[in-house]
Formats: sequence, structure tokens, C-alpha cells
Amino acid sequence: MTLLKPLGEETWGGATWPLGAHIDPADGATTFAVAAPRATRVSLEFFPAARGADAELSVPMALGEDGVWRAKVHGARHGTLYGFRVWGSNWPHVAGWEPGSVAGFVADRDDELNHFNPNKVLFDPYAREVTHNPMGVGAERAWFGSGPVDVDGRPGRTVDTARIAPKAVVIEDDTSFGSHPKHPEEDNAIYEAHVKNLTLHPSAAKLGDLLAGVPGFEGLPNIPDALRGTYAGAALMAPYLKALGVSVIELLPVHETDSDQVGAVAGTTNHWGYQTLAFFAPNRDYSSDKGLGGPTREFKEMVRAFHEAGIEVFLDVVYNHSAEGGNWGGDLDSAGFTTLGGFATTEYYALTSEGGLIDGATGTSNQMNFSSRVTGMLVLDSLKHWHHTMGVDGFRFDLAPVLGRRPLEAEAEDWEAQRRFFPEHPLLRSVRTWAAANQVEVIAEAWDLWGYEVGNFPSGWGEWNGRFRDAMRSYLKGDGNTDDFMAFFNGDWLHFNDSGGPQKSVNFVTAHDGFTMFDLVSYNDKVNDQPYPFGPSDGGSDNNISWDSGGDQALRRTRWRNFWLTTFLARGVPMIVSGDEYGRTQNGNNNPWSLNTVGIWNNWAQAGSNAPTQVPVDPDQPDLPGYHDVVGATDGAEGVNPLLRFAAYVAHLRATQPTFRQRTWGDTQIGGDAVSYVYFGTALNDAPRPGDRQIAVAIDSGQTDGDDFWVLLNMYDEPATFDLAEWQEQSTHQHDWHRIIDTAPWAESEGNCWGMDDALHVTGEYTVEPWSIVVLQARPTEPDAEPQSLWGRLGGVQVDREGRPYLRGFLDRILPRLRRESTSTSLDTTRKEVR
Repeated sequence: MTLLKPLGEETWGGATWPLGAHIDPADGATTFAVAAPRATRVSLEFFPAARGADAELSVPMALGEDGVWRAKVHGARHGTLYGFRVWGSNWPHVAGWEPGSVAGFVADRDDELNHFNPNKVLFDPYAREVTHNPMGVGAERAWFGSGPVDVDGRPGRTVDTARIAPKAVVIEDDTSFGSHPKHPEEDNAIYEAHVKNLTLHPSAAKLGDLLAGVPGFEGLPNIPDALRGTYAGAALMAPYLKALGVSVIELLPVHETDSDQVGAVAGTTNHWGYQTLAFFAPNRDYSSDKGLGGPTREFKEMVRAFHEAGIEVFLDVVYNHSAEGGNWGGDLDSAGFTTLGGFATTEYYALTSEGGLIDGATGTSNQMNFSSRVTGMLVLDSLKHWHHTMGVDGFRFDLAPVLGRRPLEAEAEDWEAQRRFFPEHPLLRSVRTWAAANQVEVIAEAWDLWGYEVGNFPSGWGEWNGRFRDAMRSYLKGDGNTDDFMAFFNGDWLHFNDSGGPQKSVNFVTAHDGFTMFDLVSYNDKVNDQPYPFGPSDGGSDNNISWDSGGDQALRRTRWRNFWLTTFLARGVPMIVSGDEYGRTQNGNNNPWSLNTVGIWNNWAQAGSNAPTQVPVDPDQPDLPGYHDVVGATDGAEGVNPLLRFAAYVAHLRATQPTFRQRTWGDTQIGGDAVSYVYFGTALNDAPRPGDRQIAVAIDSGQTDGDDFWVLLNMYDEPATFDLAEWQEQSTHQHDWHRIIDTAPWAESEGNCWGMDDALHVTGEYTVEPWSIVVLQARPTEPDAEPQSLWGRLGGVQVDREGRPYLRGFLDRILPRLRRESTSTSLDTTRKEVR
């Protein structure tokens, strides 16, 4: 074992070493720094094992004028485990104190309401890896409780946690994450996914076999069993995403999280991961390599695989609250801090005047204090780490308005003032400035329990556009909210004109929380209280703006196509949730946050079936409840999912047409320089009227390199006839029009989409079937420039015919390690088709 030795103690108080643990290349020693401005003593402790061992060395640290405690230790190399003990004025250090004693104890909190307790070993808030999460210790989890809370017959404050507490890990890693693709924002299409759900289903082991017959998806890998549900498994999905036509994968939280069991039902855990424990550490549970340094290495290898395929990686980040929870049993002296709160409760958390942890904006037992410089610095430093060190390209901020509040600028119980959102909050401006300088995208979920701030974030921020979601859901079920549809299909100028362009509006109709796209057209109400593996789970909105399509399976499939199509053709950046492209269902559960079950994971057998809701949930568990057969069998070849082909066609249409990817709104008339979205009634000679459910959108490409399009919508139960002949007679903007998309049931056998060579030439009237959308494209002057013509009648994706070197590179890196680690696992690499 390497000898650990403090180095240069006399310099520590004046040092400026960065927060966290960093190996100094000058002398090979490791610097440690942690913020605890109100603490009176901090000891750095080193451990020989993650659990079951006491510290082998304790080093008193030195306090700097900046409120940061620092130390430098020789021998603390990669893989070294460490933690901290903290004293304060409520519990000063005295001679004779030892772990588990009450020597020096005065009170559970100091006069400023900080919870200092030296019996609780804390892990570094800047830890780049954490050994385990505190909820994985079984019955001993109660030991983390401080204050008078009873733990096995004694006050929790006296229980020493050294042998069970998570330890921080010193990390030194030079794994490459490749080069950032750096797409223009307007070119992006975002695919939201959960690392585990993406490949954990047993069907992932047959991914390549299942999709071998789908044009453009040939040659995909079968995911090795050892990699299913991991970063490495996700990396092998890069060619699938490229074939689908998306440019960004946005991962649900990957920070180390509290994976606590929720209730007594099997598979119910904190599965989505919106309870962050460590803001710099990748979730160890998502790594196939669980050794020290393994999650860091594997995460960066995953990012590199996506980068080499031209796909950016965004992270869903949760800075609005932490997993440390609230006051235990309502007792203000009791809490279960394992990191942040034990160093500086009042810096990190918003509190009542009496010191109670509040959660009014988050509903999660606490919320962060962004009046604090320490907390703001934590967020910025975390973002920088994930971008510069781990290779991440963008971030989506959960409940982002919390980051724009200033709790210390109002009386603690003045809830109206506490709810106030500050669009020019220093943290929001700092994030924007840093992101712009580094070509990093930052996207806000611009609402929380205290307010709805869509369109109110500083210029430069992107935002999830919940108004777009609601407007599309309403119009496409026949509500006749015509004005709203026109405004949001055109990029929501009212709310985003001063945000930097329509690309700042992230357009979606479904996301991880809420119905899947199939369930949106198949259920009127949520069905969350159902048996395993589709429930039970709590929460979920009661206002889903959904319609079960009257039970008509063909209509449901048509409406699914309508939602997919409008999401991709609207101004702004489209975002879809993983599985919507082939028809994933959760049997009507709209909030499966706690379900780590085979019913919720992506079932790739659905992607390879013309009847996706008729496949077994798991062939190896025939007694499980099955999928509700909400959409029946499609009119297509058995073993080929026409929905997936349609989804890819539309995604590639947008990706290859500059018309749909613009940074400005353009004029409100046809024939200008910029792209314009102009709306008409069925006669194509007048504007729609309020309540019209049959309208046309002329998308004029202006002086761009794109083509012109008509989008004809009929959200009524009778056919609608649109008169192109009259339009051609009156317009100086002459084109030959060709039908490339018709979402109606009659066209399902033909894929509902056509390449230009097979597209119907439309010269006069065109009748749009009930509840359907038709897209007409102007004949381009250079046919060779129209990539979607490669699709032909089947609407297949013709990409990557030269092979997939990015996949080969990843396999070369990951498979040798797997073979070394497991000789019992059969790795199927026969379907790679890489050359």
C-alpha cells in the first residue's frame, strides 16, 4: 500500500487549490479542498475499503479566507478512498473526542442553523466517483440520522458512520471522449432516453436480428448480455440513432443517485434518478465496469462512440434539490446528511426562519439555495467538469426556475416573495455566458411547483416548450384551437423572439414524464395503479389532453403519425422520447418514475414487429400481464414495423431540408428572403378562421437551399378537399407539387411516405382523409440533391453503406475488457457488418 503523507502543511491556509481532489502534476501529490465556511474544524480521512473499515489516516485541514478547507497529501493516487469529519460551534473539537462519542457536543445546530456532527463521515461534494449510495446499506441506513432521532435505542447524533458511509474516490483518467460534433442548434433532433431502459430488456440481445429487415437499420449489433442496461450498452445504440435520423441523445440523470427501494413491490426504486447524491460522479449502477474508475472510463467511452457517429450527448441535470432529503420526522434538529448539508447547511439549502428544510418548488423534501455563492459555484463547476472532462455537449435543467430564485432576499416565510423568479439571476447569466463561450447547449425545464416561466429565461437559454405540447395535443384531437396551433407550429414567436431564435424552443408532445405517444392516442386517463410490471406508481398529471381515438386502432396509428410529423416539421428543435419511434406503450401509466421493470424497458421486439402491442412483454415470463393491444396489426409486412420506417423518413426529411432548420422566423408572406410559414383555409386563398380544423400551411423556403412544402391538415371526421389549382392560378410562386407523406390509414401499406421518384404529382384538388395530414413537396430543380428520394416506396433509411467505423472503434475498445472480465458470457459480434 502506498504511504499517505501530508505535504507542506504550512502552505495550506494560503493555497488556492480548486475544490475537490486533484493530482498535482508538479509533485504527484493530491490536493483536497472542500467548502465549509462556518465549520471550526475539518478532518480529511482515508479509508482502505468502502465499507466495514475505519480510517487509516486522519489529516486536519487548514481554512482559507475564502471559506475553503485545504490539504495536500502525497500517495493519494487514483482509486484512493477518502471522506471528511466536520466540527462547528455547536460541536467544537475537544481533546478526547473519538468516533461515536458526544465529547464537545453543545447542540445539534449552530446559531446559523448548520448541522455539524463529527460522527457522520461525509463524502466530497466534488467527488468524481462515489463508492456506493447510502441507501444500499440496508437496515443501517438509519445510522445516517443526526439529532435526537432514535437509532437502535440511542440518539442518532452519537452513531458513527465511518464503516457504512459512501466514500469519495480520487480519479485520474485520460480516456478520450472524442471530438464534440458541435451541430448548429437548429439542426438538432433530440432523443430522450434512460441509460438502463434503452438496452436492459432481453430483446436488446437480439436488436440486430430484430431490425435486420428494416431498410437502413441493417447491420446493427446485438447487445451483449453483459452490457445490457449500461453505458457500454447505450454506446452500441449509436448506429441505431444515426439510422433513425436524430442528432442528440439526451440521457435522463446519470449523476450518482439515491436508488432507494420505493415500497414493497419488486422493481420499484428511484429509477429515473432525479435524486442526485453527487453532482460530479457518474452513476456506478449504470456501468458494466464497477471497479474504481470504471464508471468514469465507461461513460467517456460511451460519449466517444456517440461522437464518432456524429451524435451529441446531453444530460438531464438536477440541481434544484438533492437526495439528502428533509428533516426526519419533522424534527428540525434531525436530518440525514451524507455530503452537502453536513458541510454547510445554510449555504446549500433554502430554510425556514427556524431552520426547516423547505421544498415548496420541488416537492422533494428540500430545495437548493441559489442566493449562495457556494451553491452557484457547485453548479458551474459541475457543468464544466461534465463538458471539459467527460465530453458532454449540452444540458437540460430539471425544474430550472429554482436556479433563478434568491431565497435570502426575502423573509423566509414570505412565500409570495420566495416564489419570485429572477430572469437575470447571476447564476443563469453565468451559465449562459460559459455555455456560449464553449458551444454548449443549455435547456431549461422552465417550470416548477412555484411558477411557469417558459419564454422568461435569459436570451441564449433553450427551453422545453410545454405550450407547444399542449397546443399540439389539443389541435390534433380536434379541439379547434387554431390560433394556438398556428402560433406554436411557427415556433412560438411571442415567447421566444428575444431568446435567440426559434431553435431555442424545444418542441415535444411526449417526454419521460407523461404518456408515451402511443398511450397519448389510446387513453383518456392515466392508469398508474396497475400490477407489475406496468405499475403501481404514484403521481402523474390528471390533465393529459389525450383522447383514446374512440377505440379505433387504425385511427390511433394515424394520430401517432400526425404527432410525430408535426413535431418534426414545426419551427424549433424536435424532441422525442425513446421508444415513441416504434410504438412503445406503458399500458397507460403516465408516471413510471419508480418502475425498473421489463414492462417499462424498451422492448426492441416491438420495433421489429408490424403489431408492436401484440408482442410478449417478455417471452421468458409468459405469466406476466401483457401489453394492452391498443394499435393492433399495421397494414404491412410481418416482422417490419412501418411506424419505425415512417419515423425515420420524417426525421431524415427534416435533417436534409434547410427549410425546417432555421434560426429566424422570416416574413409572414410567401416570396420573401427567409423561410415563412403561411396559413390558409381549404381553398388556399384566405386565412383560417378561429376554430378551423381543416387548414393548410405553406412553408416557403425563401432564399435558402431548401424546398417549398404544403402541409395539409384535416382534424375533422369528414374528408377535406384542398384546391391547389386555384392556388396555382393566383400565385406567382409556381411549382410542381408531389405528395411525399399521407398519414391516412389507406397509405399504411405503402409506408405513408414516398421518395420523390414515386411521389404522386398533384396538380388540382387533393382530398385529405379524416384525422390525417398530407405533405406536398415542390419538385426541386436538382433531383440529386434530395436525399429522401433514396427511400423509395418503402421509406427506408439508406445511410452508412460504407460501414460504421465509429461502432468498430467502440467494440475494439470495450470487448477485450469484457472478455478478460468474463469468460462465461457469450458476446455476439456477428451482426456488426463493419468493414
